[in-house]
Amino acid sequence: MSTEKGKNVPEDDSSRSAPCPPQLSRYESQKRRDWNTFCQYLGNQRPPMALSQCNPSHVLDFLRYLDQFGKTKVHMQGCVFFGQPDPPSPCTCPLKQAWGSLDALIGRLRAAYEENGGMPETNPFAGGAIRVYLREVRDSQAKARGVPYKKKKKKKNKRKSQTTTQEKGGGDGSSSSGIPIQ
Repeated sequence: MSTEKGKNVPEDDSSRSAPCPPQLSRYESQKRRDWNTFCQYLGNQRPPMALSQCNPSHVLDFLRYLDQFGKTKVHMQGCVFFGQPDPPSPCTCPLKQAWGSLDALIGRLRAAYEENGGMPETNPFAGGAIRVYLREVRDSQAKARGVPYKKKKKKKNKRKSQTTTQEKGGGDGSSSSGIPIQ
């Protein structure tokens, strides 16, 4: 306690202590957790695998391994509820990882790989086989649910499109080179 004009005022201990590291965002925390999980997965392989030996086939094995912990019901081809969005009763079809979860996971791992010293050219999470696998999972889950996947279209920025129109000679009295037309 210090005395300021005769009053007891608690001293601020924060100025003397070491600065706290900034709190990680939810995304950064999840990315770190995912990276640690993947590295642990590689270490648990027999024989243990170094990250430098990892290739897209190991990433695919990891994604298939994660399926056992999924929470999304994915109906099999022979299931009576295959293709029905809202089945009336339970079935024995397996729970799997949802496509959106896998897609987000790969995005985080792709970023984490490069943040941990990996070269973009050798990033096993960026391989074509990974994109093909994710597309197949997305399409098969959409068929199993009976709800087609629709890619969300980006909204056009009106202001940007007006600027682009004007730049292309869109009625402001100038040519495409920006020189006024007489």
